[in-house]
Amino acid sequence: MKRLLFILVLLALVLVFFTLGLDHSPSRILFPRLWLLFALLGVLPWLVKGAISAWQKHRVYARWQRPDRFDRNLIVIGGGAAGLVSSYIAAAVKAKVTLVEGHKMGGDCLNYGCVPSKTLIKSAKLAHQIRHADHYGLDAGNAHFSFKQVMARVHEVIRTIAPHDSVERYTKLGVEVLQGHACIVDPWTVEITLNEGRKQRLTTRSIIIATGARPFVPPLHGIEDVGYVTSDTLWDEFAKLDTPPERLVVLGGGPIGSELAHALARLGSNVAQVEMAGRILVREDEEVSALACAALEADGVSVLTNHKALRCEREKGEKYLVVEHEGQTRRIPFDVLVCAVGRSARLKGFGLEALGIPTQRTVVTNEYLETLYPNIYAAGDVAGPYQFTHTAAHQAWYAAVNALFGDFRKFKADYSVIPWATFIDPEVARVGLNELEAKERGIPFEVTRYGIDDLDRAIADGVAHGFVKVLTVPGKDRILGVTIVGEHASDLLTEFVLAMKWGLGLNKILSTIHTYPTLSEANKYAAGEWKRAHAPQRILAWLERFHTWRRG
Repeated sequence: MKRLLFILVLLALVLVFFTLGLDHSPSRILFPRLWLLFALLGVLPWLVKGAISAWQKHRVYARWQRPDRFDRNLIVIGGGAAGLVSSYIAAAVKAKVTLVEGHKMGGDCLNYGCVPSKTLIKSAKLAHQIRHADHYGLDAGNAHFSFKQVMARVHEVIRTIAPHDSVERYTKLGVEVLQGHACIVDPWTVEITLNEGRKQRLTTRSIIIATGARPFVPPLHGIEDVGYVTSDTLWDEFAKLDTPPERLVVLGGGPIGSELAHALARLGSNVAQVEMAGRILVREDEEVSALACAALEADGVSVLTNHKALRCEREKGEKYLVVEHEGQTRRIPFDVLVCAVGRSARLKGFGLEALGIPTQRTVVTNEYLETLYPNIYAAGDVAGPYQFTHTAAHQAWYAAVNALFGDFRKFKADYSVIPWATFIDPEVARVGLNELEAKERGIPFEVTRYGIDDLDRAIADGVAHGFVKVLTVPGKDRILGVTIVGEHASDLLTEFVLAMKWGLGLNKILSTIHTYPTLSEANKYAAGEWKRAHAPQRILAWLERFHTWRRG
């Protein structure tokens, strides 16, 4: 396309040249046709782009019959974060929108991920604090509890939050919610098999695929025989137990595996966490991984890095995970195996194959979240590149706005400032670059670090551990990325997310009043560390002489 555009512009220049000829007289230059040609030259790139886009659309849609009218402006497939936000936006601007969800409204986050896991983590943290109450001048206790009641609270929290994502709420907002399975028949038609068995076909101008992701189960020999749970299924399975599993193997050293391993160890399980890589949380800096590993091991987790899972076995009523480490194999006995090695996009059964929509690990989209068909979009986990609830909601805005108004103006999805957190204790939170990524990309940076062990509020709360690490452009206060390890790190990170989003540097953070005594002062003190490192020494030397002179 760029080559064709270049050729057309070149032809236009040739046309202008021959129109001018060799006569450069004022009357010739002011000739109206010349100005018309200049105007044509100015708009030619846009005309060419429009023509090429129209030709590409014609080619893509050539084998399909476009309806004369549409039942809906937008159909959204999937009732998780991306689907809910997309349909909410459409209803807010008075579009006629249908949301199709075949299972539970709220998707993975509400039912299997963020909400239940953070509820479990809170109970586990409280049990840990009771056992270590002497740290606060109190008598340490044994943290007696009913595991069944802990899991009952998890489900109660889900039920309490569920109305936020319910059919009833979204219906009141103006969204038509259909509970069933959706399949895209052609670029403008969706067939919905309702849960009650009836089928319904709707035509629509645009479609958003927001089908989410599911836990990936590694193809280990024997895994089906010994049984396993995932981050999706463990909540119902554990709700049946009176006590925590005595021996637990968590397969995976990423955020999900680390959070579950830490929480369940604090609730009394003997946990072995198996990770094939050389460290857990491999996307973080090495020092962060080391701190995370130390925190898990301090609470009883046996962190087994560089251990490759080979197979599962059952012998004399016992279940084992067979792993390889440094050329040697060993068997790890367990009562429950938790698979937490990642999540794979839900791509099958929605008609993508029949339409020829390209998929790899996710649905392939362009920078506007368009698929092969410009009126079909994808957002959330099914689109990648991130699998966070907040990025799904972020993408949903772009998908919905482009789907409804893209004929007039389209917006490129912006991933420049993406925060995330791992909710172990201490929490790990990051936005932008860390040292590992900056080095891999060859981006120059400076590091400023503030140790939270020096923070008054952290000392008072008994959580004086961790740090704030800021990467900046060399010699400037512009923030490239921030990593925080510590109590409420995910909350503290927000100030830096805001700063990066709107181009505020460390000087602005330093000049902002932070309430004393709070953990948020760590951000200001980190900015202060940068300021001290960049103090103008020559000017300070002259100021010292000035003050000496004034003393007489």
